[in-house]
Amino acid sequence: MKIRIKFRKWGVMKFVGHLDMMRYFQKAIRRSNIDICYSEGFSPHQIMSFAAPLGVGITSDGEYFDIEVHSSTSSAEAIRTLNATMVDGVEVTGYVELPENAKAAMSIVAAADYELTFKEGYELPLSYQEAVALVKEEFWAAEQFTILKKTKKSEREVDLKPLVYELEVRELEEGYGFFMKLSTGSIQNIKPELVLASLFEKKGLEYNENAIQIHRLEVYARDEKEQLVPLLDLGNVIV
Repeated sequence: MKIRIKFRKWGVMKFVGHLDMMRYFQKAIRRSNIDICYSEGFSPHQIMSFAAPLGVGITSDGEYFDIEVHSSTSSAEAIRTLNATMVDGVEVTGYVELPENAKAAMSIVAAADYELTFKEGYELPLSYQEAVALVKEEFWAAEQFTILKKTKKSEREVDLKPLVYELEVRELEEGYGFFMKLSTGSIQNIKPELVLASLFEKKGLEYNENAIQIHRLEVYARDEKEQLVPLLDLGNVIV
């Protein structure tokens, strides 16, 4: 059986990197007595793969990984058992069975939702109205929004308009935040901080990465109709 697990990550756990999160869940799976499959060979390891790993310092309500199991309890029981082993800052929120021919989550990620807010103690560089105007006038009103994207090996100009599916300012109880739905995955991957930093640069504002908290809300794949659907929706709850 192929299983997809969804979890959220917050608090001090946002400082735990991807490799350590993998090791953490490998131990949690063992402690939970999940009947997971192991690879063959001299050094067997759990069959587990993560979708679109988070960067250090980012919180999330929409993290996913896939496993293969020989057998499984109900989704509700598996979630309860796994959460009994979790530390503060990690919570399993979904557990579904995938079809036999389902592709691994990491290979089908197409988009992700993010919310970027200002941390407590940092002054807002713009009023809410000014932030709304910035998004409308500098991004959506422009035919192109070209930035210089740098990688370890090169740098190239990229038009962000086709890669940003949604971008808006949302008023919060305290201040406001920037909501984004961005192209994500192995083919076209845009980081939310790059979008916001580029917007600030257009306005002549300094982007202070220490002032911004990035929170991932959800991760999507495309279904048969090319519609974006949450990764969990591609599986079925086990009763």
